[in-house]
Amino acid sequence: MSNDNRISTERATNKARVLIFDTTLRDGEQCPGATMTFEEKLDVAHMLDKMGVDIIEAGFPIASNGDFEAVAEIARRSENAVIAGLARAISGDIARCGEAVRFARRPRIHTFVSTSPIHLAHQMRKTEEEVLEIITATVKQARNLVDDVEWSAMDATRTPIDYLCRAVEAAIRSGATTINLPDTVGYATPQEYGDMFRQIINRVPGAEKVIFSTHCHNDLGLAVANSLAGIEGGARQIECTINGIGERAGNAALEEIVMALKVRGDVMPYETRVEGPMLTRASRLVSAATSFPVQYNKAIVGKNAFAHESGIHQDGMLKNKETYEIMTPASVGVSKTSLVMGKHSGRAAFRDKLSEMGYELGENALQDAFTRFKELADRKKHVYDEDIEALVDEQIASAYDRIKVVSLTVIAGTMGPQTATLTLEVDERQVTKQAVGNGPVDAIFNAIKELVPNEAVLELYQVHAVTEGTDAQAEVSVRLAANGRSVTGRGADPDTLVASARAYVAALNKLMVKGLKGKSEPIAARLKP
Repeated sequence: MSNDNRISTERATNKARVLIFDTTLRDGEQCPGATMTFEEKLDVAHMLDKMGVDIIEAGFPIASNGDFEAVAEIARRSENAVIAGLARAISGDIARCGEAVRFARRPRIHTFVSTSPIHLAHQMRKTEEEVLEIITATVKQARNLVDDVEWSAMDATRTPIDYLCRAVEAAIRSGATTINLPDTVGYATPQEYGDMFRQIINRVPGAEKVIFSTHCHNDLGLAVANSLAGIEGGARQIECTINGIGERAGNAALEEIVMALKVRGDVMPYETRVEGPMLTRASRLVSAATSFPVQYNKAIVGKNAFAHESGIHQDGMLKNKETYEIMTPASVGVSKTSLVMGKHSGRAAFRDKLSEMGYELGENALQDAFTRFKELADRKKHVYDEDIEALVDEQIASAYDRIKVVSLTVIAGTMGPQTATLTLEVDERQVTKQAVGNGPVDAIFNAIKELVPNEAVLELYQVHAVTEGTDAQAEVSVRLAANGRSVTGRGADPDTLVASARAYVAALNKLMVKGLKGKSEPIAARLKP
C-alpha cells in the first residue's frame, strides 16, 4: 500500500492507524552493556515480527560486519514487518545499508543528519546550506536503492522551526517517504513536541504525502508522553524500544505506548497492530538477551505491575478488580493478578489466600493465624505461599498442644559453652529453665528435658529452608521415640533455633498426650522440681 492510500484508509476509519517502529536492535543495543549476539538478535526480531510490529530497525550495517550480517539475515527471515537499517548521511553508509536490507520483502533505508545549531557548529562543522545539500544528495541516493526511505533530523527539538521546515522540505522533495523528528536528547515537553509537528505539517509543501514519526528519549522521563503528544500533533509513526532501553536514560517504551493507546482509546483514538498479550514475553526475551533486568515497578511489564500488597487495595481487588486495575493482566500476557502477602496485607486478603490454598479456618483460628502471619511479615521481607502453609500447618497441629514454646534466648559462639534460656507453657503454667549443651540446638533440647523430664530418644533432626534467601523461613523436623512409639514433630520460623524448639516440643506433645483430644494426667505433675 502506498503512503497516500494508507493515509486515505486511516482517514476513512474511526481510529487512525499508528505505525510502531521498533528500534530495540539498533538504538536499544546502543545502550552500554546491552550488546546482543547474532542469535539473540534473530530471536528478538522474530518475536517483534510475530507480535505485529510494523517496522523493525534491525541495526546499523556500517557499524561492523556482525551488524551487517544480522540486518541481512533478519531481512531474509522477515515475514510481515518492514526491515530498516540505519545510515548516516554518508554515501558509503547508505550503500552498505542498501546491501543489507535488499533481502527483505519490504526494505527501508533510514538516514539521518543533524540540524540543530549546536550540532552543526560543534559536531558537523557545516553551515545550514551545506547540510541542506547533504540531505538532498543522500536521500536521493537512498531512494534510488529502495522505495521506502526515512529521513531523520537529529536533534530536531533544538532546531529553529524555520530551518527545520527547510530541511524537511528538502528531504520530501528528494524522495523521503517518512519524516522523523526526534527529541534526540530528551529535552522537549509534550506541548512543545506536539506543536512542532503541527507547524511542520502545516507549513511544509508535500507534508500530506509522507508519514511523520516520533523518536523520543527519556532524559526527563517524558519519552512516552512526548510520543503521544507527537501523535496528537499529526505524526503517525512512533519509534520505540522494548523495555524502553536505549542511549542514556533510554527510549519511549513500546509496551507503554501500545497499552496507553489501547486503554485510553476514548481520548486517543488511534490503534496499532501490536498484540498486547505478547508484550510480557517480548519484555522477558529482551531482558534475557541484554542482561538488563526490568525494574519491579516498570509499567506494564514489571514484576509488580499487577501485584497488590496494601490491605485496602487487596480488599478492593477481591470485590471488583476494576477498583485498582485499569487493564487485565491477560491483556499484556500475564497469567493473573498477584495479591502479595506482606505486612500491609489485610485480613480479607489473608482469608482469600488461605481459601485458595485449601484451608478453611474458623474465626478464632483465622485470627490466630492472621496474628502469626503479621508477626512473620514484620520479620521477613517476602512471605511466600510456602511460608503461610508452614505457619498454618503448625497451628493446626498444635491446636490441642499442652506444651508450648513461649520464649527462647540462646547464647552461642566459638568460646562456649552454648546456653539456652527457655520458657514453656505447660498445662497453662509457665516455667523457665537455663541449660548448656554441645552447641545451641543441644542446649535447647537439654532445657526442654529439664523442664519436661522424658526418656525419649532423638532419632532425627533435619532442617531445610521453606523458601529462598537469607531470610528464608526454616522448617525443622524432629523424630522422637519412646515406649515403642516413634513420632515426628515440625516447627517453622525464620529463626532456625526457634523452629528447632517448636519441632521438639511438637514431637513431645504427640508422645505425652493421648491423641489430640485425648485425656492424660497433667504434664505439670511430672515437671522436675
